[in-house]
Amino acid sequence: METEYDFSQGKRGAIEPTTPGKTRITISLDDEILAWFREQVHLAGGGNYQTLINDALREYIQQQREPLAETLRRVLREELERINK
Repeated sequence: METEYDFSQGKRGAIEPTTPGKTRITISLDDEILAWFREQVHLAGGGNYQTLINDALREYIQQQREPLAETLRRVLREELERINK
């Protein structure tokens, strides 16, 4: 082991660059949540628990957009009932 190291060419930040379209963040999750996602990856025979979390969040966002369709259906039913009276 050297007694002195030269860090003059060192760079701050992550060692590996992030993939385009992704942002590296730090997030705190409950232990049970993280354990569940890791277990799901293990049961699936491998993969990346972070990708699984990302997919779950994406699916949740998509579900939040769907109520608009339900609202439109309700309004259309109400209007059709009003017209048929």
